[in-house]
Amino acid sequence: MREYETTFIVQPEISEEGCQELFGRIDSILERAGARRLLHDDQGKRRLAYDIRHFQKGRYVTTYYMDEGPAVTTLERQLRIEESVLRFLTVLKTEEIGDVEARVAEAAEQARLQAERAKERAAREAEEERAREVAAREAAARASESSSDEDDDEDEEVEDDEDRGGDDE
Repeated sequence: MREYETTFIVQPEISEEGCQELFGRIDSILERAGARRLLHDDQGKRRLAYDIRHFQKGRYVTTYYMDEGPAVTTLERQLRIEESVLRFLTVLKTEEIGDVEARVAEAAEQARLQAERAKERAAREAEEERAREVAAREAAARASESSSDEDDDEDEEVEDDEDRGGDDE
């Protein structure tokens, strides 16, 4: 049995649900062809080196799977038809896998680690978003304070003019 990896670029505005649906279709294609999917590695959105179909960014995904070969052509045919896939490339990663179950266990561990990293990344992004919101509120408060201070200064100038006699009539 051989191990393949197919990397494809998905349109950037595809939602998380849309990506999960695409992953499900890929899984069913591989299953029907007799292949065994090991892992979907979603690497997130990145800037493209050049525009593809007027897109400057794309979501990179790599799917690792084991097969004897027929699933590759079937999967590539479906990816060619799929409108949300901008580009794809399939590479033979390992010519012959000796211990299939060990490779499956290794892929399951990789998937678990990816899930942990994704959870940590989401928590970090949420914390950064909260920090940005707090900073924006503080900046708005400082701006309103400084504008009220300027209004107070103008009021003091008017009072000083009135104290000195104000009008030059």
